[in-house]
Amino acid sequence: MEEVIIATKNRGKAREFERIFNAKGLSVKTLLDFPEIEDVEETGTTFEENAIIKAETIANIVGKMVIADDSGLEVDALEGRPGVYSARYAGTEKNDEANIDKVLTELQDIRENERTARFRCVLAVARPNRETKTFAGTCEGRILLKRKGTNGFGYDPIFFVDEKGLSMAELAPEEKNKISHRAKAIQKLEANLSLVDGQS
Repeated sequence: MEEVIIATKNRGKAREFERIFNAKGLSVKTLLDFPEIEDVEETGTTFEENAIIKAETIANIVGKMVIADDSGLEVDALEGRPGVYSARYAGTEKNDEANIDKVLTELQDIRENERTARFRCVLAVARPNRETKTFAGTCEGRILLKRKGTNGFGYDPIFFVDEKGLSMAELAPEEKNKISHRAKAIQKLEANLSLVDGQS
């Protein structure tokens, strides 16, 4: 069975891909299965650049198909920040609460109707000696004045999804997985598997 490698150490994230590729006769592994591979430095200035860097670097190491994603929050009133720095916006250590506090502080003088934002995810699919393909997904919303909800992670408690009338952290996981930025990117990937799965 041919393998596809998800460039993540997050098992939960990898499971989102398993249902797609198992149905195509492909087995899924993650970077947890390759402890000898060091973390790839993300030097890009966009989500797409970082996803491509991760996917192509690891694909060339393992000689197999690799999927990598990069994602984060873009706030219009902050000129797109935190963007590619979403995970470490408040410092080099990943701290969700500190990141949220920094965004809320920076937006404290911004009116509610001007707090528009989106989550963005870009998936890159790389194979040695093949053109890398990318698939993007977004989820539009706005930043709340304070946290609401206890589900999810990252900026979910302050991200209000207008179409649901709830914060991302108030949504059940099944609901989030239907409308999230990553879900939309995966749907595009799924619709274009013939381009990337080596079967065409």
